[in-house]
Order: sequence, then structure tokens, then C-alpha cells
Amino acid sequence: MDKDAIIEKLTKQAASLLERIRQLEQENAMLKERIAQLEKNSSTSSKPPSSDMVKPTKIVRKRGSKRKQGGQRGHRKFTRQPFGVEQVDEVIEYEFRGKDAEGLKALDEWLIIQQVELPEKMYKIVEHRARKYLDPVTGKIHIAPIPDTIRKGGLLGSDMTAATAFMKGSCHMSYTTIRAFFKELMKLDISRGMLCKATQKVSQALHPLYDQLAQRLPQESQVGVDETGHHHDGRLHWTWCFDSSDYSLFKIDPSRGSKVLQNVLGQDFTGIVCADYCRAYRKYARLFDVRVQYCMAHLVREIRFLAEHNIKKLSCWANELLA
Repeated sequence: MDKDAIIEKLTKQAASLLERIRQLEQENAMLKERIAQLEKNSSTSSKPPSSDMVKPTKIVRKRGSKRKQGGQRGHRKFTRQPFGVEQVDEVIEYEFRGKDAEGLKALDEWLIIQQVELPEKMYKIVEHRARKYLDPVTGKIHIAPIPDTIRKGGLLGSDMTAATAFMKGSCHMSYTTIRAFFKELMKLDISRGMLCKATQKVSQALHPLYDQLAQRLPQESQVGVDETGHHHDGRLHWTWCFDSSDYSLFKIDPSRGSKVLQNVLGQDFTGIVCADYCRAYRKYARLFDVRVQYCMAHLVREIRFLAEHNIKKLSCWANELLA
């Protein structure tokens, strides 16, 4: 083989190897980018903490002088104010008797210890009776009227119904737990079905107030919005929270899209929406020219991710921005 043929062959091999090196470098960069995306966690992105695949690194604190438990020297002491005389239901007095009191002068002063205790019976049963009357002429029975609130109230009175709804809504207790509370603490056995009806009754009573707040929400100057998913009857639903300066409005919807924002806030919302980077908010702001303040905490997390990037120029820029 002559020299020119050898040179041509080696040139082609070199070109082929250079192309292969270029492809491998490109593939390596893509893999690094993919690894970086997979290594994102709640501290370097908008991902929730529940999505972290590993436990967060434990922070090792320096050992210093251990303070004693309780109030510290020089700090102001805070104590609970005692109940007033009008609030005390029972008084039990302890005094020396007989020989123990000999030679002692009783003072009009007492060491007082107040305790809060539950009564033996924490509820009362009210029986409403409507007398029946006979019309001797027609033989027809007439019954004295009972207020509609009593007729429609069912087994649980208004305060017990409100207490049930409070435990279900504000305390996030299950019907089984509420039933156990009534049974064990109050010695009152109520079925879960009855507790469910009581909660639904309060929910229906609150509908007019809910509608008033829903109509008022689009007029607010600033609304914070967020959503979280949960399953209902095996289907994924979303609980949306619209938070104003005076109240919070919740809406459960099977959608996580921008249509929920359109239905609740409307297309002419002139206030400011405070939200994270979820695409529903970006789409809503883009379609209807709504002002949005994106979450600064989420922004910081995204910049932290860029600060750890393998491209040095991008990493330096992100660190400067964090500073």
C-alpha cells in the first residue's frame, strides 16, 4: 500500500473517531443534565418534601453549654391568671381540727389551688312534648305545634351538632374518632351515620355564607392560591385554597387546571395572585393578563439547583444571584 493510501485511510479513521468523540461528549452532557434533574429535591426545586427519595442530611450542631430545663435566670416569669370568684363552681376548704388546731390562730388567708374537672354528666337530655287534643265534634286529633328547628334538628341539638362539625372540620377527626370521643368521654353512644348527618347539616347551613365569600373573592386586591391532591371514591381530586387578608375559601375540584382559577376569580381579576410555579397559574396569567407574584421560596430553590450545576459559568451566575 502506498503512502497516499495510508494517509487517506488514517484521515478517514481520525474523522470517524472525532465524530464518535463528539457524539459521546454530547451524550455525556445529556446524561449529566438528566442526573442533575433526578437529584432535585425539595431544597433545590419546587418539588414537595414528600417527593424526596432520600432522607435529608442531618444537621450536626456544635455542643455547647447545656441549659437547664424550665425558666432561665433573668427571664420574666409567665404564670396563668387564676379563675375569678364568679367562675368557681365548688369550693372545698381544708382546716386543722381538734388537737391539730390548738395554740394556732386561724387567719383569713388561704393557699389556693384551682383545678379544672369534668362533670359526671357532660350532656343533658331535653324531651320536647306536644300535647294532643281531641275535637269531640269531628273526632280529629290536633297536636300542639313544635318549632321547625326542633322538628328538623334530629337527635343532636344545635350545640352538639356544632361540636360535631367542629371536631370533623377544624380538628380533622374521623367519624370513628368522634364516636369514640363521645362514647368514652361523654358516655354517649352515637352512630357514625348520625355524626355524618350532623356534619352535612352544618355544611348545608354554611352554603349561603360560602356563596357570599365566593362572590367577594374576585374583588380582593391580593389572593394567595395553592392546591393539594387527594383521592375521593378512587378518583384524584384537588383541594384549592384561596387565601385573602380576612378569610380563606376552599374549593374541591377534580381539575388542577387554570379553569378553576377562571371559575373562582374570573377573567377580569385585577388583584395580585400569589402562587408557586404550577403551570395553571402561568397559563391563567398569560391568558387574562393577571398580575402574579410567584413564590420567592420556590425561586430560591430553583436558583440553588442552578448553583450546583456542572456548567461553571451557570453555577457562578446562580451563586451571585443567591448572594
